[in-house]
Order: sequence, then structure tokens, then C-alpha cells
Amino acid sequence: MSTSIATKDFVAALCGLLNETFNNVQGYFLDRGISLFETPATVSAEEASISIGGKCATLAAQVKHIAFYLDVLEKTVRTQRFGEVDWDKIWRETGAVTPAEWGAIQSELGAGYNRIQDLIADTAEWG
Repeated sequence: MSTSIATKDFVAALCGLLNETFNNVQGYFLDRGISLFETPATVSAEEASISIGGKCATLAAQVKHIAFYLDVLEKTVRTQRFGEVDWDKIWRETGAVTPAEWGAIQSELGAGYNRIQDLIADTAEWG
């Protein structure tokens, strides 16, 4: 009995989970209307500038951190270089944001998602 999963099945599952997380909730693990694209789209820059729970980073920093992670992930997988990453940079540098900055952060998230989708499409073999 084989313990391998067919590439097409793996890619379909991976893309389905990413789509659920970022774009189009199907109910796998999120409630409708709360994907990573939908939620920030309903939040103003002023609201995104508020510290989560009064103790954590702002929502803007949280979203920027996800975009940063996607960027690091894509570059690492493509180059196979696993260097030091300043994971705290976003937390140090992202606080209150203007409407333009908040829009740019949301765009960064979208661009990161698109790059990960491209990475998946470009990967012929999954070891």
C-alpha cells in the first residue's frame, strides 16, 4: 500500500485551504465573511491602528506580518536559502497607519497570496 499522496490531490487540497484562509470561505475552518481579505477590507485605518486587546500589536502590524511571512516563505522555497530573518521588524516598525498605508498593507497581503499561488503552480514535484 502506498503512503504517497497524488500531486494533483495535494495541490488541490493546499489551494483549497489557502483559498479558504485568504479569499473564499467554504466553511472548512472559517465562518463566512472572515477571510484574510474580507476582514481587513471592513476595517478603517484608524481601527487597524489600535492595539489588539490593548497588549498586542496593531491589526495593521498583524496583517503586515502575514504578508512578510508569505514573502519569506516564497523566497525561501524558491532559493532554498534558509538565512536569518528579522521576525520582530514588523512589530517594531508598524503601529498607527494612515489610510494609504493601510491600503498598501492590504495590497502587500494580496501580492504575497498571489506569489504563493504562483509558487504552487510552478512546483512540479512535492517531496
